[in-house]
Amino acid sequence: MGRYTVAITGASGSAYGMRLVERLLASGHEVALIMTPAGGEVAAYELEFDLPTEDPARALLRYLELSADAPLRVACCGDLFDPLASGSHRTDGMIVAPASMGFCASVANGLASNLAERAADVALKERYPLVLVPRETPLSLVHLRNLTALAEVGAIIAPAMPAFYHHPETLDDQVNFVVGKVLDLLGIEHGLFPRWGE
Repeated sequence: MGRYTVAITGASGSAYGMRLVERLLASGHEVALIMTPAGGEVAAYELEFDLPTEDPARALLRYLELSADAPLRVACCGDLFDPLASGSHRTDGMIVAPASMGFCASVANGLASNLAERAADVALKERYPLVLVPRETPLSLVHLRNLTALAEVGAIIAPAMPAFYHHPETLDDQVNFVVGKVLDLLGIEHGLFPRWGE
């Protein structure tokens, strides 16, 4: 099984990151989660889930209704001594869902001012998959230039753009479509949405 890093930043769309963590863990993969302070605030507002400082992994596993022994680690966004900040730490990919425009701007300009930004910087320099799921509309020219710069250095830009050809009936269906597309990019099998022609 693989080892993945997931970051949840302060854009709307916390459900994408949470569902991604849930699906990766349910498929037997290891997950290291970084939630930025703004990401935590948005998750509390949108999902009514506050990530506690005391035993955050256990609280998140309970929220996701997963086994308490699922391989989840929650890393502190302010801890630049965490293994995720080092290029010698091995991982199979990093996904930022949702990726705020501020986060994308910081990574595009190499700021690495917190653990989430540094982990993304490491993904780019070490050449392992970095999937960014921006959830912003409309996009300004500044946003587009930052996303282009990230794509030019190897990041995969996968905007949170749900489709309708699979006839979604619920909000969960739309979240699952976006998360399923991310899993496709990482080569991870799933059954989150019906594929065209199947």
